[in-house]
Amino acid sequence: MRNNSNEQFKKMTETPILPLLVKLSVPTVISMLVTNIYNLADTAFVGKLGTSASGAVGIVFGYMSIIQALGFMFGQGAGSVVSRLLGAKKHDEASITASTAFFFSMFLGIVCSLISLLVLDRLVMALGSTETILPYAKTYISFILVAAPFMTSSFVLNNVLRYEGKAMLGMVGLLTGAILNIAGDPIFMFVLNMGIAGAGLSTALSQIISFMILLWMFVSGRTTAKLSPRFISFKPGVTFDIVTTGMPSLLRQGLTSYATVLLNQRAGVYGDHAIAAMSIVSRIGFFVFSVALGIGQGFQPISGFNFGAGKYRRVKEAYRTTFILGESLMAIAALAVFINAGSLIGVFRDDPAVIEIGTRALRIHAAALLFLPMCMVTEMLFQSTGHKLGASMLSSLRSGLFFIPALLILSQVRGLYGIEEAQPLAYVMAFVPAVFMMLWFFKNMPKEA
Repeated sequence: MRNNSNEQFKKMTETPILPLLVKLSVPTVISMLVTNIYNLADTAFVGKLGTSASGAVGIVFGYMSIIQALGFMFGQGAGSVVSRLLGAKKHDEASITASTAFFFSMFLGIVCSLISLLVLDRLVMALGSTETILPYAKTYISFILVAAPFMTSSFVLNNVLRYEGKAMLGMVGLLTGAILNIAGDPIFMFVLNMGIAGAGLSTALSQIISFMILLWMFVSGRTTAKLSPRFISFKPGVTFDIVTTGMPSLLRQGLTSYATVLLNQRAGVYGDHAIAAMSIVSRIGFFVFSVALGIGQGFQPISGFNFGAGKYRRVKEAYRTTFILGESLMAIAALAVFINAGSLIGVFRDDPAVIEIGTRALRIHAAALLFLPMCMVTEMLFQSTGHKLGASMLSSLRSGLFFIPALLILSQVRGLYGIEEAQPLAYVMAFVPAVFMMLWFFKNMPKEA
């Protein structure tokens, strides 16, 4: 095992950047795309049940973002710390970090699920549901609550695998779950006549199976960091390091969740078709962004390993390569979405009102996506190298501190048009501080010995 660890260290710190980035990015890009494909499949299949059912997917998506926020906080936090510990060849400390994050995240997932079940009606309405959407949303979210502990801990497993430079193993678990969900939706919903309950059951089962596969990667000894209750640390310093390093992810997902709820509430003034349209736009926009995000996730272990090993020139080269590759692919994908916006909305809901609202919103969103790669790779640079405050600032700006005020102001000034324009405006505004923070980082980065 020690030889395998040394080989992994050599691969991460000596392989030319572009081939290494591609090798680590391909599994994460595939995982992101397939994960988003099954999110889109849920939206498309549920859309066949009606506009209110389609709106329920957007409502529950806001809650799933909360679950993801908890999982990402522990997953990204532990992964970043683990990669730097492995770069410094501190394997036992890496196992302590991974185990602590895994078991804590599962515990929080259980607590979150139980509390949510006790206040289910109020929760769904607080998420932005209307009275007509409420029955669908309650049914769908009930299954998500059962799967919540598996979802939060799966984020830890996947991120530790990815930060170890073993993204291919993580891809197997995510890919299997996604494929099962896509296949399960039509079977449970239409063959077994379960309706929206079938969509919820399919999602819950796929998440649990994905968790079991990811856990097996650790149990079978395929990782450098180990998982065991005996490795759990209750020392405040260990948990503090994990949580503060993962804070940018918590802020990003938490603010995204709140922004989604606020968006649903503002769009709900204009009816269920407005909620459905904006939900579809958000799903498609994130699907496109997932390409650049997957490349950025391939960059993180390179950045963390080499920063921990003191190979700072490789960190800078990896940043530059990631940005160029991500921006290039984003431009191609955004152009395709801009041209075919109306047709794409129609795939998910064949409702003229939904298509009209969604087409304009999606075109604006696609144009603004060109500003995201800079924000994304800079945020990941700060997080993977342990610069917690900078990563938290960038995450907060892009995900909420610009978007939420923009939504509140524009929805009052420009009505529905303003709701469509708020998120794209936030992306553009976040680009400027990202550039300045990137320049600051490299100016102050230690010189390589």
